[in-house]
Amino acid sequence: MPAGPVGDRIEIRGLELLVYCGVLPEEQARKQPFLFDLDLYLDLSRAGRTDDLADTADYGHLVDLLVAKLHVERFQLLERLAARIAELVFELGSVVEVTVTARKLRPPVAAHVDTTGVSIHRTRP
Repeated sequence: MPAGPVGDRIEIRGLELLVYCGVLPEEQARKQPFLFDLDLYLDLSRAGRTDDLADTADYGHLVDLLVAKLHVERFQLLERLAARIAELVFELGSVVEVTVTARKLRPPVAAHVDTTGVSIHRTRP
């Protein structure tokens, strides 16, 4: 599937979910808040002409999918959590690339930091 014009993307900003993620036992014992930003790259020209949801990526469906899957799955590394989100994004057939930023809002470190996080960019396999 060819990519659309450079810059065609759907943005999801500030998606906050409670997820099991971390290497410490207490991080696996209870869910923690994470903040996600996603950029879904796809050709939006058809949707721009038709005004039809079937011609784009349904981000409402994607958010529901992420909530359902991440609610029960467990991760040790933010890298794996971000990669799993990318895998789920590609279940939307029209998305050809995705950038996922995952931020841990309460990182277990000795000093005060607002967040820790990773950003990954993946192309449909």
